[in-house]
Amino acid sequence: MLSLPRAAIRVRIEPLLAGDRSLDRPKGDDGLFGPRSAAWAVHGDVTAMLIGGVSSLLLQMLHPAALAGVLDHSDFRRDMRGRLLRTARFVGITTYGSTAAAEAAIARVRRIHAGVNGTVPGGAAYSANDPDLLGWVHVAETTSFLAAYLRYRDPWFPARRQDAYHAEMAELVRRLGARDVPATRRAAAAYMRNARAELRADARTRDVARLILTQAAPDAVAVPFQRLMLEAGVDLLPRWARAMHGLDRPVPVRVATRTGAAMAGRAVWWAMTT
Repeated sequence: MLSLPRAAIRVRIEPLLAGDRSLDRPKGDDGLFGPRSAAWAVHGDVTAMLIGGVSSLLLQMLHPAALAGVLDHSDFRRDMRGRLLRTARFVGITTYGSTAAAEAAIARVRRIHAGVNGTVPGGAAYSANDPDLLGWVHVAETTSFLAAYLRYRDPWFPARRQDAYHAEMAELVRRLGARDVPATRRAAAAYMRNARAELRADARTRDVARLILTQAAPDAVAVPFQRLMLEAGVDLLPRWARAMHGLDRPVPVRVATRTGAAMAGRAVWWAMTT
């Protein structure tokens, strides 16, 4: 990855970003957050977002209702890359797009969620518009994005800015229909501790985790980078979540993964910002 020219890196990374037109903003419109926001900072590092995205997916699927919604109402198995790109696009537009574009993206997701209903194995009903389920998916995502940013981009990101990030993201997910979502680091950590009693790992979980971690790269050149991002996503998981998935790694492997991901992150930053 580090030996690739800048253009080769960019051409493989840019499909993960929202298109330029969708990020256009009228003069005076900073969108939902604005350039001084914590969200603009955290979501601005592509490598950290990739790693955090993998980790958040593995974390989210430990909730039976979140897993059922994906398996029952999406083409995740046949078009995993497409689904991941659509998620990345939503994050990009709601973070950096105009207010109108962000509100349209939120409305579109709410319409999709309205049709995502069913039952988990055992018979309990679920709905993607359930405020509690929205809250779980949200907290798994934001804690993963922030953890990846702290590990791979800015370990000195101030505590007050970390709290600001949680507050900004809480406002976004409330627009999607969630309630009582944590708006600080401490509240998010407490939420995650309390949520663990509802989480499960079974054959369905292992099957989807395998699909995520063995998905095909877009081309042969991207294979090493993708493998590194996936492994870094596993490494980013809380220890208890890695144990639930059966994805513990030896310490030397974890150290090598972090070193490699940090080097890849610097290469991507160089390619995308110069």
